[in-house]
Amino acid sequence: NGVYLIKGDLISDEDIEIELDDCLRVEKRIESKKSIKVLETLIAGCDIKAGYNIKAGCDIAAGGGIEAGYGIEAGYSIEAGCDIAAGYGIEAGCNIKARGGIKAGYGIEAGYGIEAGCDIAAGYGIEAGGGIKAGYGIEAGCDIEAGHGIAAGYGIEAGGGIKAGLKIVAKWISARLRIFAGIFLYREVTEEEMTITVEEVKSGTIAYGILNIVKPKEEVKETKKMKK
Repeated sequence: NGVYLIKGDLISDEDIEIELDDCLRVEKRIESKKSIKVLETLIAGCDIKAGYNIKAGCDIAAGGGIEAGYGIEAGYSIEAGCDIAAGYGIEAGCNIKARGGIKAGYGIEAGYGIEAGCDIAAGYGIEAGGGIKAGYGIEAGCDIEAGHGIAAGYGIEAGGGIKAGLKIVAKWISARLRIFAGIFLYREVTEEEMTITVEEVKSGTIAYGILNIVKPKEEVKETKKMKK
């Protein structure tokens, strides 16, 4: 398979549908007021934006953001240099990764990992076969489930339950239902891999795992001596 290269932008008021067994690479941005669909890989140097759906048989990658009014779907991975946002769902057979945030009006699902430099938020559920990691917070209207661990720089909040195959790490955690950590399916886990390390459990019942409450880190203020 080769690469089908388009210089500059690819912009259309209609559907953009490429039925070539090649990677579609656009030098700058790809934008359609309707849908974008390719059989193989879709790559843009800047943003990828569609009024309806964005779908690729293999990978979707953008140097900027990826945005769809309805859904984003890739057979393998989705990766963006900025945010990934969809009005309905985001789904990838392997990984979903954004330097910014990941947001879906309904669900976010990855066969392996989900990772964002900022927030991960879904109106319904978040599910990953591997781990889920966010630089800031993770929030779902229903369940949050990961085959491996879940880690957030700030809070983890679920309108349903939270299940992690390995450990959970965050500043605080909140769930309407039960919280599980260390329920990895393929081998016996260590005690450290069963830990739920947080400063606070705001709500939810710890059904499985070892709760490890840590003290908030104190802010260190630098003082400079002024010379006369």
